[in-house]
Amino acid sequence: MFDNIVLNKDELEEISYRLGQEITDTLKNEKKIPVIVGVMKGSMNFMMDLIKYIEVPIFTDYIQISSYAGTKSTGRIQLIKDLSYECEGRSVVIVEDIVDTGKSMHYLIEHIMTHNPRNIYVCSLFDKKPARVIDVNVDFVGKELTEDTFLIGYGLDYNELCRELPYVFGATNEDIEELDKILKNDDK
Repeated sequence: MFDNIVLNKDELEEISYRLGQEITDTLKNEKKIPVIVGVMKGSMNFMMDLIKYIEVPIFTDYIQISSYAGTKSTGRIQLIKDLSYECEGRSVVIVEDIVDTGKSMHYLIEHIMTHNPRNIYVCSLFDKKPARVIDVNVDFVGKELTEDTFLIGYGLDYNELCRELPYVFGATNEDIEELDKILKNDDK
């Protein structure tokens, strides 16, 4: 089970370091302290590793939306938790686990724009450009994906399972069946 490893622990650490350095270079001349905004829950592992390598003062915040059920997008985006930090006049870096269709990221950018930030940057562990239906720019990319694989681990979940894994894998049908059995047994 979980054999199709896409990124292992060391690769994830290297990505966090590289992107942390890129973000540092981008934000080093900011007059106001920038805000790093994690998109809950999928980006939480990535964001916690990433911010260790950002070498300028930052504030952190979280926003939570929902658009998935199982392995499929519902097509509806629901805001569950809004920003708690004031972003007006500050640069904001949205930290996401994966940008695929662009719908969720477009929604987030539009929503955060209502807070009047100075700039908005997007940092994503994965960028799945072939799945885009809405054009959004990802400024800081961990890994580009060319295949339409459902990813799990390191914050990315299947019905809330496997967020704790220290690696990311491409789920097979057998993996999904195993996870469904775990969920079914939990209902007993």
